[in-house]
Amino acid sequence: MIYETFLDQIQAVSWPDGLGRDDLLSLAFLERREDLALMGDVGTGKTHMASALCQLACDRRTGARFFTASSPVMRLRRARDEGGLDREASQIGRAALLVIDELGFPPLDADGARLVFQVFADAYERQSVVITTNLEFSRWGSVFGDDQMAAAVIDRIVHHGRLVQFKGESYRVRHALM
Repeated sequence: MIYETFLDQIQAVSWPDGLGRDDLLSLAFLERREDLALMGDVGTGKTHMASALCQLACDRRTGARFFTASSPVMRLRRARDEGGLDREASQIGRAALLVIDELGFPPLDADGARLVFQVFADAYERQSVVITTNLEFSRWGSVFGDDQMAAAVIDRIVHHGRLVQFKGESYRVRHALM
């Protein structure tokens, strides 16, 4: 199947105890509303894995949403300005799987950080969240502009979450034309 191929192409992954390739392919973590933090070096397959999981969920008719970290901020700001913040937040909250890609690129302003925090708070124990980032948790204060807010997000993610670490050389650099 195509998803096995995607996951087989990703190298240098450190799997946490009790979670491996087959566990991801089963999507059982969605039923348990567990979160995944895909953390590691640039170009090592984090987004590739997250998008494959999102596609797999969609193919199995399970609701899934994929956002770069700045996208929900823009959507929620626009909705707030138009008087539809609750409706937009509800739409984001309907999916069983919520992927937030590239958390940390770029840092969020104070308003954006509050909006993203609310997404995480609303998802807690209701949705599975998959986050991709190249920043270790200790550096998330710079992303949210507030160490306490970052700690609150991390607290929610790690409670029912697993850390999948990626190391190695960038796929793009390894296959660059230059």
